[in-house]
Amino acid sequence: MAAYLALAAHRPSNGYTPTGQRPAGALVWGHAPAAEEAHALAHLFGRLRQLRGDVSFLLTYDEGVALPADIVAHFAVEAVPPENRDAIVLFLDHWRPDVCIWARGALRPALIDAASDAGTAMYLVNAQHQAFDFRGLRWLPDLVRRSLGAFDMIFALDTTARNRLLRLGVVPDAISVSGPLEEGGSALPCDQGTHEKLVGVLQGRPTWLAAMLQPDELPVVTEAHRAALSLAHRLLLVIAPDNAIDEPGFAAALDDEGWRVARWSRGELPGETTQILLADSSDEMGLWYRVAPVSFMGSSVVTGAGGRDPYGPAALGSAVLYGPNVGRYLGAYSRLAAAGAARIVKDAGTLSAAVTRLSAPAHAAEMAHAAWSVASQGAEVTDQLLALIEDTLDLLEVGE
Repeated sequence: MAAYLALAAHRPSNGYTPTGQRPAGALVWGHAPAAEEAHALAHLFGRLRQLRGDVSFLLTYDEGVALPADIVAHFAVEAVPPENRDAIVLFLDHWRPDVCIWARGALRPALIDAASDAGTAMYLVNAQHQAFDFRGLRWLPDLVRRSLGAFDMIFALDTTARNRLLRLGVVPDAISVSGPLEEGGSALPCDQGTHEKLVGVLQGRPTWLAAMLQPDELPVVTEAHRAALSLAHRLLLVIAPDNAIDEPGFAAALDDEGWRVARWSRGELPGETTQILLADSSDEMGLWYRVAPVSFMGSSVVTGAGGRDPYGPAALGSAVLYGPNVGRYLGAYSRLAAAGAARIVKDAGTLSAAVTRLSAPAHAAEMAHAAWSVASQGAEVTDQLLALIEDTLDLLEVGE
C-alpha cells in the first residue's frame, strides 16, 4: 500500500473539497463507475428510503460519468476523491459513511482500504471477471487481494466471476452469485378499497392511461383518443397531469373540446358514457397503472421535459408507450424497448395506432409481461442488499 500511494502521489490531483454538508444520522455511500450503475444505485437508494426515511445517501462517480438531473436532484453526488491519502482522509472524515456499495470493479485500493479501516461496511456488486484484470497493479498482486478482502460480501454476476474471485484469494463464503444489480421498479402502492371500487365501476371497459402529461401534450393525446374511439367505442382514457396544479386547465381544455369527463378531484366516477377520467394527483399513480393495461408516458413529446420514469407502469405489468424526448431516462426506455416491453410513438397518429393495437388483450398482455420481467430483473440482489444494509444499520443503532 505504501508503494502504491507513493506512485499515486506523483499523479496530478486536484485534492478534495466536499460538495455539501453531511446530514445527521446513518449514511449509505454508493460508488458508480458508469451511468448504468448510477441508475441502479439510485434505485437501491430509493427502495431503502421507503424502508428507512432517516437514512441519507451519497453517490460518487468516476470522472467523465454524466449523471441525469433526477439523480442529482434527489441525492448528494460528487466525483470520487483521488487516490491520495490526504484527499481520502478528508473525504472519509467529512462523510463518515456507515455502508459502502461499490459497483462493478475498477477498484481504488487506497480509498477502499481506508474506508474499511474506518469501520464502513463494504459490499461489492456487479462483480464481473473482466473488471479484475488490474493491468496497472500486476506488479502489486497482494494489493489486489487486500482490496477485495476489504469487502464483507461480493455479489458476482456469474460463476466465471466467482471463479476469478476465488483465484484472487476471496473466501467462498464472501461471494454470492446473484446476477446484476440493475435499475428497476418496485410496485407503487394504492388503496385496495379504491382500486376494487374503480374496477367494479369500469366493468371490464378497455382503458388506457396518459401519465405525467404536460399541457402542450394534451391535444396530441385527445386527438389520438378520438381516433381510437372510432374503432373501440367503450375505450376510456385516464389522464394524469404531470403537475396537479394543471388539473383545472386540463378540465377547461377538455370541456372546450366537448369531451364527457369525470373529474377525480371532485369525487366523480366514470359512467358508461364517460370518455375521459381526469386524475389530479401523482400520489395515486399506483392506482392508475393498475387500472390501465397500456400507459403512455407523457413529458416525452414536448422538448425540455426529459421524459418520466417508465419503471412505475412496467413493475405493475402495464405496456409502455413513449415519445421521442426521454433523454433523462434513455437507458430505461432502451432496456424496455429491447425486450419488447415499450414502443416509441411520434405523434397522435402513431399513438392512436399503438393504443388501438394494444386494445387487443393478447397484444397488451404480451407486452405487459415483458415490461414486468424487465422491471423485476435484479430484484434478488436488491433484496439481499437491502437486508444486509438494514441489518448493518440496526446493529449501529444498538451500539449507540
